[in-house]
Amino acid sequence: MDNTALVIEQEFDAPVELVWRALTEKELMEKWYFELSDFRLEVGFKFHFEGGREDRCYVHLCEILEIIPLRKLKYSWQYEGIAGISFVTFELYPLGEKTRLKLIHEGLETLPSGHPDFARDNFVGGWKFLIHESLKQYLEDGLSLRGSY
Repeated sequence: MDNTALVIEQEFDAPVELVWRALTEKELMEKWYFELSDFRLEVGFKFHFEGGREDRCYVHLCEILEIIPLRKLKYSWQYEGIAGISFVTFELYPLGEKTRLKLIHEGLETLPSGHPDFARDNFVGGWKFLIHESLKQYLEDGLSLRGSY
């Protein structure tokens, strides 16, 4: 089993304040990420959402573990009724009016091995879509978000 953290990086043509809002405000998160039960930016806050394939949906259970405003957000990532726990970290690096995001997903090896839904390649593909396509398009083409900034 591959114990190395999954790392996805992307530069956005958007200031760090805007990227931070997209990562931490429920109504903005739901435009590019998942529909959330609730979300408050506070350590210890627990939230959940559903995601997966069309024929198999999983309840994701998360708890916010670390917040450094405009720089870092870390939360746990588990699945209801399934052994294992992993951790997702978003790190932001301001580059003038642009921002570099580094996503780190650690602990994937704790999830059931041999189960195709928890294969590392699925996480790589999912995060690449969310970061490189969904979030990028939302931040750079989302006129409503920029208009409300």
